[in-house]
Amino acid sequence: MYIVTARQMQELDSKTIQDIGIPGAVLMENAGRGTFEQMLRHFPDLRQRKVAVLAGKGNNGGDGFVIARCLLNHSCAVKVFLLAQAETVSGDAAINMRAFQRMGGAVAEIPNETAWQGALPDIQHAGLIVDAIFGSGLSSAVTGLALRVIEDINKAGKPIVAVDLPSGIDASIGAVLGSAVKAHLTCTLGLVKQGLVVYPGASCAGKLEVIDIGIPQALVSSAGLLDHLLEEKDFTGKLPQRNPDSHKGTYGHAFIIAGSPGKTGAAAMAAQAAMRVGAGLVTIGIPATLNQILEIKVTEAMTEPLPDASAGFLGMDAWQRIQEVLPGKTVVAVGPGISDREETAALVFKILEAAAVPLVIDADGLNAVARNPDILKKAKAPVILTPHPGEMARLTGTTTQAVQADRIGAARKFASEFGVTLVLKGARTVIAEPGGHVYINPTGNPGMASGGMGDVLTGMIAGFIAQGCDALFSAQLSAFLHGHIGDRISAQRGCVGILATDIINEIPGALQQFIAQERSAL
Repeated sequence: MYIVTARQMQELDSKTIQDIGIPGAVLMENAGRGTFEQMLRHFPDLRQRKVAVLAGKGNNGGDGFVIARCLLNHSCAVKVFLLAQAETVSGDAAINMRAFQRMGGAVAEIPNETAWQGALPDIQHAGLIVDAIFGSGLSSAVTGLALRVIEDINKAGKPIVAVDLPSGIDASIGAVLGSAVKAHLTCTLGLVKQGLVVYPGASCAGKLEVIDIGIPQALVSSAGLLDHLLEEKDFTGKLPQRNPDSHKGTYGHAFIIAGSPGKTGAAAMAAQAAMRVGAGLVTIGIPATLNQILEIKVTEAMTEPLPDASAGFLGMDAWQRIQEVLPGKTVVAVGPGISDREETAALVFKILEAAAVPLVIDADGLNAVARNPDILKKAKAPVILTPHPGEMARLTGTTTQAVQADRIGAARKFASEFGVTLVLKGARTVIAEPGGHVYINPTGNPGMASGGMGDVLTGMIAGFIAQGCDALFSAQLSAFLHGHIGDRISAQRGCVGILATDIINEIPGALQQFIAQERSAL
């Protein structure tokens, strides 16, 4: 599913009106009517609720007047509170305001905070509030009357339906512009706005529904859009298949170089995750002095003791043995728990330069790359990086705050500059590829903020690549599935105490669910 910035949506609206010839009034009618239909679906008792529509003087307010007219036709008790004087409303919004009034609809003009104070009791007694104050064009901080209104309706404790996006959210980057409506349902118009799927905007959107307002698909397809929201249907019919006459060698051999004193668990979890997603064989390259510990921890995965640089740590001493082990491997994952030592970084650089199979680099492997990101340009095979925001800050020589302020931009720029697939972890993981496309993963929850989750994701990505999936698809599927499993566990028993190994154990069942849905779609 495409997602757009405010500018991209405005351009699509403009081309629909000017180039295609669909009047703006038609788009507004479709927007309001589509939102009304979603309100009916989400609130079956709509006729029993008193609805307060808060309208600005622009097109978002015009959508609100269409909604109010539909509510009136549905015999709902509705009143519009216009946060302006009526004579300042123009264009299609004015047409719909007058139509609502001619049908007998009540419009209360609220041009200042005194008028709002007088109207507030009506708002507080409503059973549903419609937020049609600001649309996607808002770009500066909310102040004055609008700020007061937003804060008061958030305190009212009533369900709020936001039209296009919650007022106060930057449509392009999801920033809260001073204050923002906390909606229960957001009916976004035409296409999903980026600000609704990244935080903090996503935390204000509630349930998200997309309203078809009549933007021609041909315009969308030709707009050069690069940003996408992952959906389950993106993976339908694309999962690795298991043939009846296959054997363990059919499904690839992952080589995971991981572990140091106190961090053998990272190696074990990455290996187990790779096997759970279907890799036929997994070998863990571990410092030789830790091999006995890891052999006790894992059963199905094999271990390969690598010469230590110093007790329990890897360095260039291990390179000769790694060269001997690499033939026959279909993917290499480097980094979980290997330490951030200089000699370890030298080994990571050598693997990057020499490996002829796809590489997944995580954790301390990323810290090694951060010493010299240009080493990525010497890779002979596809490279997938899986940083959390702190690691991303080290890779880019900036701060975690700067990365979080523009996760999409940071991921896209790095992936394009260094020719890698980048998985920027965190709430709404961002996946970027060298060509500039970015994919937002909507799955996952706060219960997954626990140690080892990144090791599991690394193993999953490696496991899918081992089976022949390409780097980008493996990253997309792993991120989506990883979060989806976390959501299933959270729904069953809450989001406190979810362990990384819980995710591993649920992988086969989640994959089976996907496969069953694939079959039912045929």
